[in-house]
Amino acid sequence: MKYKVKFIPSARKDFDKLDGRRKILVAKQLVKLENNPFAGKELGNKAGIDLTGYYKLYADKKKIRIVYAVIEERVIVKIIAIGERDELAVYREAAKRIKKK
Repeated sequence: MKYKVKFIPSARKDFDKLDGRRKILVAKQLVKLENNPFAGKELGNKAGIDLTGYYKLYADKKKIRIVYAVIEERVIVKIIAIGERDELAVYREAAKRIKKK
């Protein structure tokens, strides 16, 4: 069964800001999620940032992190944030976006 990859609006902006080479590398990972939404690693509570129930997947030799959720009943992979592997910045941003829902 194929899952549909959807972006929240701010994650779409993250993707659009990437340069061409990185867009291709991230897009390849997103295609992978269509067939195997659990390809990434489960996140939890790290440094006070609670992303329990969410996943991460790397792109560009682990320089880019993709944070996402799997919504099984709707067969959707929802992309929450895409960003540089800079400390925990992408996780903090993902947590902010999740709280805004």
